[in-house]
Amino acid sequence: MKKLLSCVTVLLAFMFFALPVPIFAQEEKNAITMEEVVVTAGRVKEKKKEITSNITIIDEEEIKMSSATDLGDLFIEKGIGDTRKYPGGLTSIGIRAFRSETHGIDLKGYVIILLDGHRIATGNASKIMTRNIERVEIIRGPASVQYGTAAMGGVINVITKQGKGKPTFFVEGMLGSFGYLEKSVGLSGQINMVDFSGSFSRSSMDDYDTADNVDGDRYYNTGYHRKDNYSLNIGAEFFPGNRIGLIYTNYDAKRIGTSDCLYQNDLDDYKDSSNRTLDLVYDGKTSDGLFSWKAGYYEGKDKNKWFDPVASNPSGYSDGIPRKVTVDHKGAQAQISFNQEYLLITTGFDWMNYETKDDTNSPKNTEYDNPACFLLAKARLFDQKFIISGGLRYDEYEVDMKGEGGKESDDHISPQVGVAYLLTDWLKLRANYGEAFRMPSADELAGDYTTWGTHYVGNPNLTPEKSKTYEGGIDFFVDSFNASLTYFQTDFKDKIDDDGGWPDRTYINIGKAAVEGIEGDVSYDFGSLFSWDYKVKPHVSFTYLTKYKDKKANEDLKYTSDWHVSYGITISDYDGFSANLNFAYTGKQDIDDWRNSGPPTWVAPRIEKGSFTVANFTIAKKILSTEKYGGITLKGEIQNLFDKDYEYINDYPMPGRTFFLGLRYDF
Repeated sequence: MKKLLSCVTVLLAFMFFALPVPIFAQEEKNAITMEEVVVTAGRVKEKKKEITSNITIIDEEEIKMSSATDLGDLFIEKGIGDTRKYPGGLTSIGIRAFRSETHGIDLKGYVIILLDGHRIATGNASKIMTRNIERVEIIRGPASVQYGTAAMGGVINVITKQGKGKPTFFVEGMLGSFGYLEKSVGLSGQINMVDFSGSFSRSSMDDYDTADNVDGDRYYNTGYHRKDNYSLNIGAEFFPGNRIGLIYTNYDAKRIGTSDCLYQNDLDDYKDSSNRTLDLVYDGKTSDGLFSWKAGYYEGKDKNKWFDPVASNPSGYSDGIPRKVTVDHKGAQAQISFNQEYLLITTGFDWMNYETKDDTNSPKNTEYDNPACFLLAKARLFDQKFIISGGLRYDEYEVDMKGEGGKESDDHISPQVGVAYLLTDWLKLRANYGEAFRMPSADELAGDYTTWGTHYVGNPNLTPEKSKTYEGGIDFFVDSFNASLTYFQTDFKDKIDDDGGWPDRTYINIGKAAVEGIEGDVSYDFGSLFSWDYKVKPHVSFTYLTKYKDKKANEDLKYTSDWHVSYGITISDYDGFSANLNFAYTGKQDIDDWRNSGPPTWVAPRIEKGSFTVANFTIAKKILSTEKYGGITLKGEIQNLFDKDYEYINDYPMPGRTFFLGLRYDF
């Protein structure tokens, strides 16, 4: 760890103090500043220089060079936070010691995943493929003022690619270790006023081997029969600046092995899993850009069905009856913005509705209804160098247990305020304060079920969980040099937990926590510095938690690492060759050792889980290029390059060194 810190410190110091001199010398020649980077963190398109919170953007080029095939692996590679990955297509995303919810609806989590600005009813990042994605925007920290409940740690907005220019087409195939097979096809472009972008991919994989220093172990029931991913974004600009669009996405996976811990592996459990959404969106604006508006309606379904045959259960216990959980979700969004030289105001309305069905657990049927209104404002003062932003959101929510506890309702107000000062076009100071909340779930409010001899009863008097976050930072962006540093502090209260009673147990607001830390990233293209005809771009990004304390227990939060670091280098010749070497470090964390729990207390001892680093390497080369018939690109990948024996969840090891080879035709 000391060597890693030394390397990071030296690289940061070198980037900050050694590079700016030649950068400034060429600033007038080809500078690209924050002025030109546009994000949608405030629900409208804004220049990044005007954002007062910490925003991370993963662009299309980075996604293409990554070895990740889904959003979860992409976050792991980028070292954003405590991402927890199980075999069998289950990954939660962590930001600032908070995580998305994978075992239920996303409303029970603390980080939310959006697709083109709306919820998708799941916090499982393995269901979001990286095909046909233009970019991923990450708001680090509270975003309840923009998106409501469960946005404490942050928000991930996955933005679907929109077609532009001359139509293009691709076909791609890839083979890999452990019987991996992937086939993909896609198209993108624009014809007259109609734009389109779409892709389809199908993959399959056998059970994988773990990385053992001797001979490795086969981890049975970790493969899957198939995963299909559909994505389509089609629209028409019937008037300049006015577009009606239709976006369809569908993740559909069959017979995904759901392995248990390696030491007691169940060989035949599996699940079918899917998530689909359909959006109808209208974006418009006046010819002078003074007013803009957006309206949309979306609907979808998230479905999981688990199968538990009795044939090979190590415990000998199983009822063999499949369990199915579905979430039907729908919603509407409407907003209008006034964007004048010194003032930006956005106001609008959100409506979200979830209907859940669980054929086994109680409550079996629930409905969540959440209307909300919001007001966001931004003032650009002193020649647009001093930015003041603020917002307020009002949420009402109603939970209907449909036969098991009746209805419960409540409301909540979420404020946020921030400032930014532009010392130059390439240097910004910023500070932000925001509050966030998570509304109680149906089982916490009105559950009524018995499991393992304990009767759980909901508490209708629960209040929402709440957090307050302060942060300050600095952003530096000129030419191909990027650097950012942020300090944050979060106070969390009213954590909902069970009261530990027996045989009757209920839920109460009792938990408190404090989280503090530093986030930073640095990257620079040396090819730009020396006017080379190719890119040589090293990068470092990190999150270091200086404090992550459970105030109730007066100890560090479990399942939370102190360090997450991503570092590596990208090389490209701008003519069909690219290579990317990436290292992702995950720090130590305290966990419960359930393997060694037992009578008389059945309490799992607390142990320290060690740190580890995983390296991935990708390389691609265009081997044939013709103006008339298109081109062919050969691509290779090595995941877990150094065959590291590691696991994000104790006793759930990840694959050993894995090879992939692919061929892509573009026309």
